[in-house]
Amino acid sequence: MSDKYDAVIIGAGVIGACIAYELAKAGRKVLSIDRLPASGFGSTSASCAIIRTYYSALDTCALAYEGWFYWMNWADYIGAEDEKGLIKYHNTGALIVKTPHNDYMRKICTLMDKIGCPYDHLTPEQMREKLPIIDTHQFAPVKRPDDPAFGEPTGDSVPGGVFFPRGGYVSDPQLAAHNAQRAAEAHGAKFWFNAEVSAIRQEKGRVTGVTLKDGTEIDADIVVNVAGPHSAKVNDMAGVLEDMKMSTRALRHEVAHVPSPDGFNFETDGVVLSDSDAGIYCRPELGNHILIGSEDPKCDTQEWVDPDNFNEDFTEQWNAQVLRLAQRFPALGIPRKTKGVVALYDVTRDWVPIYDKSSLDGFYLAIGTSGNQFKNAPVAGRMMEKLIRECEAGRDHDRDPVHFHLENIDYDLSMGTFSRNREVSQDSSFTVLG
Repeated sequence: MSDKYDAVIIGAGVIGACIAYELAKAGRKVLSIDRLPASGFGSTSASCAIIRTYYSALDTCALAYEGWFYWMNWADYIGAEDEKGLIKYHNTGALIVKTPHNDYMRKICTLMDKIGCPYDHLTPEQMREKLPIIDTHQFAPVKRPDDPAFGEPTGDSVPGGVFFPRGGYVSDPQLAAHNAQRAAEAHGAKFWFNAEVSAIRQEKGRVTGVTLKDGTEIDADIVVNVAGPHSAKVNDMAGVLEDMKMSTRALRHEVAHVPSPDGFNFETDGVVLSDSDAGIYCRPELGNHILIGSEDPKCDTQEWVDPDNFNEDFTEQWNAQVLRLAQRFPALGIPRKTKGVVALYDVTRDWVPIYDKSSLDGFYLAIGTSGNQFKNAPVAGRMMEKLIRECEAGRDHDRDPVHFHLENIDYDLSMGTFSRNREVSQDSSFTVLG
């Protein structure tokens, strides 16, 4: 049995669904395939879905700021009904603690000035006014809880913080992918679930389609790898790994889910907090809870894993992240029962994603995105549609990179920034912050 499509998308997470939407909207016959039972069921569902504008390089800041406008106007972007309803974006703002690790936010604020993104410098006193439960002592360097000095302040106060009013979170990231799926279907796209790709077929240097594990062959002149933590395995099927300077691999991570401190409603009065002094980030969650993730401090061991074989149970890392936040929020209770998620990031060497063609004509890449690209999904979908359109028309993207205009902030973005053959970005934080 063989089916013919213009484009096959491997992976129906939020970025894959947005790419399917944009390609279908452009008039292509699109099939999205995912090995899991529903859109957004993998890494997307485990995302903290934080929407922020600050990265460590100009182009990545611009991309993220452009994305904020899409989340603020999500219904207009989707333009379709979803029987499950549309996601709600919570624009709480984001507070970043100034630390030596982030150069006291001097460089990032300079980048924000260049793209016109608003922010406010806060003194420690103003930080406490905005977030009354916060302790502004300095705790760096970040330590493991078994360190005898853990929890002991190392300075009277952090220098202050920077507050970004344009930032927040989506409480249901899987629903965001489902919204994009319904938008794509409204333009004729098809979605197949519980369908696993076993081969990338090619002939004379060009992709010709995919074969599924059950033997089904699907013909397509365009195949897009958006497989998240399985992206390297899909690239291996296509035989393109040796022609890439920038590789991807799966990184295990844990996110803790804990109640807000007694007497404070973090759901309504909290903000997104990024704190490299304590080594964690957090955001509000429904039911007056807090989600806590790690900012990958040097004292923690990174767990690079096989995406088909990794420990899905909580470890001492969960406890470390909760205790680190308890330094900043002293009234935070430490639950006896662990709650949250254990999942995978798909990470490049410099934590900057790859949005690119490959050495196999017709085979495209939107990979290395887990951990910090949820916020960019709508823009990534549009960028990939333009990249595919121009490459299929004969443009040599490697020599003459496609540019994409970020219309909401009037910024010309070279997609060469996200090349598979770029040098490692020395501007990167080399953490989940990107």
